[in-house]
Amino acid sequence: MQDNFQDKFQSNFASLSHLDNLGQATMVDVSSKEATVRQAVAVGRVKMQLETFEAIQLGNTPKGDVLGTARLAGIMAAKQTANLIPLCHPLPLQKVEVLVTPNSQLPGYEIQATVKTKAETGVEMEALTAVSVAALTLYDMAKALEKSIQIESIHLVSKSGGKSGDYQQP
Repeated sequence: MQDNFQDKFQSNFASLSHLDNLGQATMVDVSSKEATVRQAVAVGRVKMQLETFEAIQLGNTPKGDVLGTARLAGIMAAKQTANLIPLCHPLPLQKVEVLVTPNSQLPGYEIQATVKTKAETGVEMEALTAVSVAALTLYDMAKALEKSIQIESIHLVSKSGGKSGDYQQP
């Protein structure tokens, strides 16, 4: 019975790159891969009450520059992804751009991160981390005005480069 379970377990996890043949988490060996230019774009939204949105837009907040701080936090977070996500490879990032765009229809902000490198593995996690931390920082900077701010819809929009090819959100 144990052998049958072991065989099924190993066959179920054989295709998952971050698990070894015993199902234990492991860092993928990318040493044989070619370094290529890779880019990823991720987005997310931060929704809030109109009054909070207007206060941020006017710069009338207790903690100061909400949007600049969120943008900078996103950039810094992308550079620290390997320290935050256990199995991510540390990468030499050549570009990290974080845009925090007001949207009065939400009301709130749309966050977009673009990350680029020339390496053996992609930068999807760095782009997603940048958006996530920028959104969390925006919340932190504005929570004195409103506790019900919502962070939502963080996802990958596109990626290019690497063996798996390009991806564009449908």
